[in-house]
Amino acid sequence: MPINPLISRVLHVNLDSGLSNVVLLAGRELHMGGSGLAAVLYEKYGVHDAPWDDPAQPLIFAIGPLTGAFPLMSKVVCGFRSPYTGQWAESHAGGRLALSLRFSGYDALMITGRASILSCLVVGSRTIEIKDVHYLRGRGVFGAGRELRRFGKGSSGHRSTLRIGPAGENKVAYACINVDSFRHFGRLGSGAVMGDKKLKGIVILGDGSHDLPVGKEKEYAKLFKEIFVGATTTDMMKKYHDIGTSENLAPLNELRALPWRNLQATSDPGISGVTGELFAEKHLMRKNACSGCPVGCIHIALLRMEFADGHEYVFKQVAYDYELIFAQGTMIGLVDAVEIMELLDETESCGLDSMSTGVALAWATEAFEKGLISEKETLGPLRFGEVRGYVNALRHITEGTNEFWQALGKGALHAAGIYGGADFACVLGQEMAGYATGEVFYVAQALGFRHSHLDSGGYSYDQTSQEKDAEKAVRFLVEDERARVMLTSQVVCLFARKVYSTDRVREALSVLGYNALADNLMQGAEAMQALRWKLKLQTGFMPESVPIPKRFYEVNNWKGQADPNYIDALRTAYTREIRRMGS
Repeated sequence: MPINPLISRVLHVNLDSGLSNVVLLAGRELHMGGSGLAAVLYEKYGVHDAPWDDPAQPLIFAIGPLTGAFPLMSKVVCGFRSPYTGQWAESHAGGRLALSLRFSGYDALMITGRASILSCLVVGSRTIEIKDVHYLRGRGVFGAGRELRRFGKGSSGHRSTLRIGPAGENKVAYACINVDSFRHFGRLGSGAVMGDKKLKGIVILGDGSHDLPVGKEKEYAKLFKEIFVGATTTDMMKKYHDIGTSENLAPLNELRALPWRNLQATSDPGISGVTGELFAEKHLMRKNACSGCPVGCIHIALLRMEFADGHEYVFKQVAYDYELIFAQGTMIGLVDAVEIMELLDETESCGLDSMSTGVALAWATEAFEKGLISEKETLGPLRFGEVRGYVNALRHITEGTNEFWQALGKGALHAAGIYGGADFACVLGQEMAGYATGEVFYVAQALGFRHSHLDSGGYSYDQTSQEKDAEKAVRFLVEDERARVMLTSQVVCLFARKVYSTDRVREALSVLGYNALADNLMQGAEAMQALRWKLKLQTGFMPESVPIPKRFYEVNNWKGQADPNYIDALRTAYTREIRRMGS
């Protein structure tokens, strides 16, 4: 179907009625796609004064105008009301989903309502079906994936399969959506939203044609080649392809910026057992790439697990990267790569976000050590460096075995509010990312839109600037975020932000015939940045009230302890800017 450069084509599926319709949404020159399109759809269709689990709240998957046309335009933005915060939220994922949506003929899929029974939504260019999959209740992510791939076998090369594990069904606040086995909508609980809508899976067939609105064929071919060469033959993406983001482990440990044992330390000699180099040398099986990406940053290890009889083995493929090794390795004191992979594999099967899970378990372990909780709550010992207790803990979080595990399933800070230990809950809006770099990062994640280290480059600002100029730092955060909103509205993988400068994105839009969008690129980015903040504030965000726990002030990193006065100045300046943008 030909693409209209001024219109976004959105498929709306209502699970209550089983009916669907295509919404033709004008204004693409401002909302672009991805982050912007999801925000515009929530502004129009969301129920702003209702909780996250109101059936009318939309679950949105949005791609951008450049999806399928250029390398690394491989991401999808998932927009939803978060069960973790109650606020408007985003999560980003790759896999085959972006191209599957494009080949199905849609710029976004918006789902409202709640199915009457556990279901799978199957969507294609000529197909919209809601399948009864009640028999998959409680099934792990891997088993569910095998069953759901039965739908649309004829589209196997283009099909994308989304599914949740039992954590999503049980509405754990940091349950994730697994996308094509090795990618995820990870943070802030999108999996619980699917679970609340009684969706075990979503299958996007990608079974239609794709007509690019190319107005300048020669210019398009030339630009495509330039971008491809830049992404594959220069140093811009080399890090992600070679060792991957896990190469950051050893340097951050040496810098004294890598969290260990619930951020009680920022460096440890145990790093030798979990470096990216060690994973690559001893465990790397293969590399994978999202559809439309020539880089291949997905690093997959081979895990060999021995059965109790000592004679038989099971082999599993486990994706790893820096954040996963930090959260389920150094943060809980594990220094054996095989044990980390075992834990990651079980986390994946449960359908839990690996980062929030690992950081929540780190808090629980320290609370156990300090006597704030006991085996009465944990149902078994939790000790840094002992993997068996953590494997058992994953099942308790997933199943909500007792009141303690139900509380921890709502986040470490929520549990700390009941059992004590808020001072050492490593939560910055949500469980921290793995960068104990200093004040700018702490404030950037705590107050940032997605509470994510990728909202802006706060962690890198800490490492490159020795000034304590709060106004200058906040200007950087706001401007850097705006540039990223522009990219996530296209939708570009943020690993490729050096490849896609503003001028390059304008050029790419222009050769495809999106002239109005190219002309209004940064105006649109500014408008969508403001709209996202407006929606987050309207749905309950109070930047003045977001805590930065005491642990972040106590721990020593390469610069010593954090400066409370600088943090206060950063919070004040950033809060003012957020209020201004969202007004």
